[in-house]
Amino acid sequence: MPRETLTAKRERAAVIEQRMFDYYGEGACSLDYTSPFTLTVAVVLSAQCTDAAVNKITPHLFARFADPAALASASLNEVEEIIHPLGFYRSKAKNLVALAQTLCSEFSGEVPADVDELQKLPGVGRKTANCVMCEAFRDPQGIAVDTHVFRIAHRLGFATRNDDTPAKTEAKLLKLYPKSDWLFINHQWVHFGREFCCARNPHCADCFIGDLCPSRGTW
Repeated sequence: MPRETLTAKRERAAVIEQRMFDYYGEGACSLDYTSPFTLTVAVVLSAQCTDAAVNKITPHLFARFADPAALASASLNEVEEIIHPLGFYRSKAKNLVALAQTLCSEFSGEVPADVDELQKLPGVGRKTANCVMCEAFRDPQGIAVDTHVFRIAHRLGFATRNDDTPAKTEAKLLKLYPKSDWLFINHQWVHFGREFCCARNPHCADCFIGDLCPSRGTW
C-alpha cells in the first residue's frame, strides 16, 4: 500500500473526530471534581489506577483536606491512610502534600492556568497538565496522551513504532488535529478505548470508525 500523506491523514482524522463527536459529544471526564485543585489531585491519583477507584477515595480526602492550605499542612501518614487502597499510595501522598505546599508558596493557593507552570507542581507531568488545562480551564495547550490515547493513536496509524513515548505520540497528534479538537480528544478516546478499542480483544466488528482503521481485524 502507498504511504499515506499528511494531508490524507488529516482528512481521515477529521472524519474520525466527527464520528467521535457524534457518538460521545465532547466526552465526559471520568473523575469527580469540584475545582481545578480537586481535579489536579484526582488526576495525580489516577496514575496507574482506575478512575473509579479514585472516585471512591477523593470524597474522604477532600472532606478532610478541602483546599491547598489544608493539604499543605497534612501529615503524610494521614494522607497515606486515606489513599492507601490506590496503587503507589506512598509516593502519591508525598507528591500531594508537596503539590499543595507549592501551590501555597508559589501560586497563592491557586492552580495555575498554564501548562508549563502546572508542571512545576510535584507529581504533575505533561499528561496531567494537559488534562487540567482542557477540563478545568477549557484552554487546551496539547492533547493528554494516556494509555488509551497512546494505544488508539498507534492502531489508527497516526503514530508509528518510533513514536514510543507519550510525548512523541502527542507531537504526531498535534500535527493532525486542529487546536479546536484538542479539547475533546482525550475524553472521547478514553471512552472509545474502554468501549471498543480495548487493549485486549478490541470490538472491531462493532466499531463505528472501523472502516477508517488500518488495524481493523488484526488483533
